[in-house]
Amino acid sequence: MSRPQTIDLGMPSLGEVSGDVAREWVEFPDPADPDHIVRVDLTWLLSNWTCIYGRGCQGVVEGRADDGCCSHGAFYCDDDDEKRIEKYAKQLKKKEWQFAEVGRAKGISENDELDGEPARRTRRVKGACVFLNRPGFSGGEGCALHGLALRIGLHPLQTKPDVCWQLPVRRSSEEIERPDETTVLVTTIGEFDRRGWGPGGEDLHWWCTSSPAAHVGEEPLYLSYGPELTELLGQEAYDELVRLCALRAAGAALTHPATEAAR
Repeated sequence: MSRPQTIDLGMPSLGEVSGDVAREWVEFPDPADPDHIVRVDLTWLLSNWTCIYGRGCQGVVEGRADDGCCSHGAFYCDDDDEKRIEKYAKQLKKKEWQFAEVGRAKGISENDELDGEPARRTRRVKGACVFLNRPGFSGGEGCALHGLALRIGLHPLQTKPDVCWQLPVRRSSEEIERPDETTVLVTTIGEFDRRGWGPGGEDLHWWCTSSPAAHVGEEPLYLSYGPELTELLGQEAYDELVRLCALRAAGAALTHPATEAAR
């Protein structure tokens, strides 16, 4: 997340919609792995959600809209995630990172707890993530790691904590035993709504996926989030996802292959 030029969306502040809505799902085998099934929320991926940080985002903490979703820092997925961020943090110059001195002196991470278990997260400074450059910083507002990626020609998913670039897409995986006693891995891709944060989700000041103000993208999410979805699923599975989403967007219904053959 790096603050773009402020744009007037020309629309009033709109409330959030309910999370309890009818959704259309599609399930398909991963072309690269016969033991992997992908299940996706078409209603979400065909939506026009887009990040509106710096142009209408109200933030997750009341009174701190400029933080976006960075007020609480970012929990690392694992040790490799933290080590990767440490590597890129070393590439940041003081003129590009407002809290470089804090990060260098105290470290970029701190201990915390997640779901009752010890966890590591990015350090918080003055109420938000250590990597968040605040309004008025001469090196640019927004995530310093996001800005680094743009300067050195990388996609931001390579320089930011996993949770930061995956949001607001939610991926979960589960091994399922079929009636014939074979086992497959089912990966589900859906919307990271308020419930995704657990019991504390309802306490967030605002959450973008359910806000009409954030559903103003110029293209559907399955295209605008192409690099992230490719990273989460693999190239062949993403290509199949694009094909199916395009069919559904065109109004086509998916039919059983035996019915197609019979025709």
